[in-house]
Amino acid sequence: MPSPILDVSGFTAALDTLATRDVMIASTWALNDTVEEARAQVADRMTVVFDRPTRFTQNAFRVKKARASDLEAAVEERATIGRRHYLKVQEEGGPRGQTGFEKLLAQNLAFEGIIQSVIPAEGARLDAYGNWSTGERNQVLSALNAQRDRSANETTASRKRRPKRARYFVPKAGLTQDIYKRGPSGIAERVAILSDKVPVYQKRLGFFAEAERIYETRLPAHLGRTLAKMIAKRFG
Repeated sequence: MPSPILDVSGFTAALDTLATRDVMIASTWALNDTVEEARAQVADRMTVVFDRPTRFTQNAFRVKKARASDLEAAVEERATIGRRHYLKVQEEGGPRGQTGFEKLLAQNLAFEGIIQSVIPAEGARLDAYGNWSTGERNQVLSALNAQRDRSANETTASRKRRPKRARYFVPKAGLTQDIYKRGPSGIAERVAILSDKVPVYQKRLGFFAEAERIYETRLPAHLGRTLAKMIAKRFG
């Protein structure tokens, strides 16, 4: 009596699918889960190395997801922050380039020295994150005729319309050549220091090191889980 022949065509087909398509899909899921962990880690890291980072800073990175046809995932700077430089300096260390505010003052302010950086002083108005408020910085640019849009600069007429508004100025003598404001009391209060020094930062963020650690420790676990899910789907 001839032995019965076991039909394993279904098993073989499932094995072929697992070895090709399913492995690619499982790898995609694993890569995307890993890269999302890396993005979350750098956002958390910012709360440790920075004092009250803004939401803009914490959301500076986005995930580029892998696809089955392209097994490459990445954590990338968002386009809105890629034009800036401060996170790159915090990651790599080294000199910081001028901010837009500093460039406007350096280019437009009648000043005898060199303006390389501007440091908020004791009289500066700070926002909820401890940064010099955008509103006061704009007032400074307007008062010193340094706005990019010349129509936004203060004029004699606009000052007369707001007689109680604080006046911002750089003194010619008697005080250090920094930015001051004088309110209704008449007392001059320094709001910013004009410096000729280039700010230099130490490495602080450590994003690449953390991303590498997560890749090495978490990808194998994610891949094991996603492959097990695919095996269960095909043979469970």
